[in-house]
Amino acid sequence: MPALKRPVRTFSSVVMAGTCWSLLASTGVAYADDTLGGATQGTNQEADAGEDGTVSVTVGGVVFDRSKNGSGKSAGALTSSTSWTPPPCWYAPKYTPEQLQKYLEPTWEAGSTGHEWDAEQRDRYVNGHPYKDFNKDKTGKGYFWDSFVNRDFPPGWDSCDKPVFWVDQGDPPPANIENAVTPKVLAELAYAEIRVPSTEVTLAPAAATKVNLPTWAWLDVADFKPVSVTASVPVIGITATATARPVSLRVEPGTEDAVTYPASGVCEVDDDRIGEPYAKGKADQAPPCGVRYLRSSGNGTYPLQATVTWEIDWTGTGGAGGDLPDGTFGATQDVVVQEIQAVNR
Repeated sequence: MPALKRPVRTFSSVVMAGTCWSLLASTGVAYADDTLGGATQGTNQEADAGEDGTVSVTVGGVVFDRSKNGSGKSAGALTSSTSWTPPPCWYAPKYTPEQLQKYLEPTWEAGSTGHEWDAEQRDRYVNGHPYKDFNKDKTGKGYFWDSFVNRDFPPGWDSCDKPVFWVDQGDPPPANIENAVTPKVLAELAYAEIRVPSTEVTLAPAAATKVNLPTWAWLDVADFKPVSVTASVPVIGITATATARPVSLRVEPGTEDAVTYPASGVCEVDDDRIGEPYAKGKADQAPPCGVRYLRSSGNGTYPLQATVTWEIDWTGTGGAGGDLPDGTFGATQDVVVQEIQAVNR
């Protein structure tokens, strides 16, 4: 009889308390049952704080090192510039033979999953079709793999519907298992964990700008350096790092009655600089990055949108590597535009 896939259990996001969880408070993570590396089945995630206060988190059989990630209250996740999304689910090592036995046998004894399901599972994992006595003769020589789901990307969860399967240590997972962890899949999972700083730009004039007055826009370059997340599965010795690098800032004034600098509204990163801070004496000059409003905002404001594009590449075990789709992250800020024809600053 065919093996049935037991229901996948997921968990809602929670905000962890305590110093060692501070890096997690503003990030969404993929929650799933973990077993390997823990004493009991059912642990959502584990974290270890380094001497510098950074945190590595184990989620769904994968260890995420976020020590070089973006941080801060306004940091956010990237949105792919294409229709691509990170894997909604993946397969990773989860059980030793003894752990799988410890997990399944109480379930069978309780009868909560039904006689037919229990009988098929016993046939698969105990009776030799294909595993005999939970593969305990291979203890220390491999692991049972299972699926985990990413709650941030629910479409496609049902694609991880294979029953728990065995992989010998050092062997690749079966070719028909989509999203089994490889360096490439780990890179894609790391992409989902990248956080980048807020894109609220500094404007000059700051409090309120004037009609027909060039308004300079720039970002603090100290915040806009490459960030990265490393994902690994230590029990099988594979790892991958996804790195995001800022490449451009798009400024959208929030009204058609405006001119952008440059005309495209896209300010390229130049020597690690995004835009240029205003300096005294440049009031009448066209800024390398900015906007000129042609009409007053009246009693309201214009919603200026600033979006940074980040290029993503990855490297992994065995010299693997490549590019992933660009990601974007933006923010909106209100701009007051006043109808004053002359101004000194």
